[in-house]
Amino acid sequence: MSMLLNHSAPTYSTGAISINKHMDPDSVLNRVFGHVGFRGNQLQAIERILSQQHAMVIMPTGMGKSLCYQIPAIILASQNASRDQARGLTLVISPLIALMKDQVDTLQDRGISAAFINSSLTRKQREKRYSAVARGHYQILYVTPERFRKSEFIEIIQKRTIHLLAVDEAHCISEWGHDFRPDYTRMKEFRKLIGNPVTLALTATATPEVQQDIVQQLGMQEKEITLFHEGIDRPNLNLKVIEVWGEEEKLTHMLRIRKEHPGSAIIYFTLIKTLHQFSDYLQSHDIEHLRYHGDLDRIERRRVQDQFMKEPNHLVLATNAFGMGIDKEDIRFVIHADIPGSMESYYQEIGRSGRDGKPSDCILLYDERDLATQMEFLKWSNPDAEYYVRLYDLLKHDEERVSAYGLEWVREQLHFKDPFDHRLETALSILDRFDVIKGTQDPFHIRVIGDLPEVLGNPSYLETKHQRDLHKLYALVQYAKHSDNRKKFIHDYFGLPYGTSKTYPFPEDKPVEPSC
Repeated sequence: MSMLLNHSAPTYSTGAISINKHMDPDSVLNRVFGHVGFRGNQLQAIERILSQQHAMVIMPTGMGKSLCYQIPAIILASQNASRDQARGLTLVISPLIALMKDQVDTLQDRGISAAFINSSLTRKQREKRYSAVARGHYQILYVTPERFRKSEFIEIIQKRTIHLLAVDEAHCISEWGHDFRPDYTRMKEFRKLIGNPVTLALTATATPEVQQDIVQQLGMQEKEITLFHEGIDRPNLNLKVIEVWGEEEKLTHMLRIRKEHPGSAIIYFTLIKTLHQFSDYLQSHDIEHLRYHGDLDRIERRRVQDQFMKEPNHLVLATNAFGMGIDKEDIRFVIHADIPGSMESYYQEIGRSGRDGKPSDCILLYDERDLATQMEFLKWSNPDAEYYVRLYDLLKHDEERVSAYGLEWVREQLHFKDPFDHRLETALSILDRFDVIKGTQDPFHIRVIGDLPEVLGNPSYLETKHQRDLHKLYALVQYAKHSDNRKKFIHDYFGLPYGTSKTYPFPEDKPVEPSC
């Protein structure tokens, strides 16, 4: 990777700050970001990147993962400062469109040349930024993994020297992760197209199995990458489980907790209809709150999110659609009114509280009867082999009507009967992952471009995935019934010693099953 050092200049300007090529991470941390010291393994990870070595950073939300690539990006840009098109670039891959703008705005305020390219831009805006990238502008560029599909983006990005590729929310790469995103599976191919640059994978949650799958999907070997695991403990978070029976008891606890914690807060629900029901309850008790869920249009979701972020004492009732990209420091409590679908989701959601370091409560209202809802979700999220065959045949042999009538017509042809039946969306995502189909779900424009892979007709493979999902849910049940140290329980689930923060080797005794 000697090409990283092809160009140099004595200094470059970041607004009011001049950075020279000899500045070290501590100087950048202080002068650019205004911090006096690193947390945990931040410095070690940064030094690893600056030595042109790959790394994976697992760090609790709110602990400063982004600094692990932002500081190297600034230093590397200073070392390679030049006006020509070969000027080095740090490319950040992230699914969080809302967070991109916030991070870019913050970096620009600090004088760092940063930009994002995603679906929120108009065609004219995207073309303007493509042109700027090609001319050598920007030190840091944020994109969604969907950009990999765009030939014009690939063409432009290949004109730049990528000296660092940062993959945020890296658990999305793994099919065994809790938030799998098909477009992330193109990372191996994409890395190759841009010269296999130094790569940093970042996430807040990943079991040993998922960690290994991330490495595999990036097209690397475990010996090539160092794992910096910060542990997952947030000392200021107080974890509680309250066993309840029925909605009235849930409401009683919500009212009490709200009275005890007047600051910003989130209450999570599984179902939108339950959210609305409890919203009515809280309104009848004069408890002001916001509502956020996936049925709201984009403008309304953005309005609610902005209102929650700007004001200090808002309570929001939300489904799991709320949270990715939320970085509000003063959230005093997070309540789960229903049991989440996995330990990974639970940990991600409680991690949004107390980012200012002050005490915050994370409370699970556990009603055993709520398990039935999650079991239904798991059922509908795991299509069987027969379903894949039927869907594939419909898309391939009835293309004209599929194109004319859209998603809901396809759902009806597959005998949609249950409002929780998300098999169609799941199956389309998986077919997309395997390059069987191409197109978009919203608006619905899908065409078949490949054969149905053998693995999707393999009941054993599909049942394995279903059982893994059941295991994740069962772990939460065990957590709810655990009477000892709940933080230790979470550490055990993620394969970590409790109370440690260090650099870990990748485990060799549990190989990841090959991705088919």
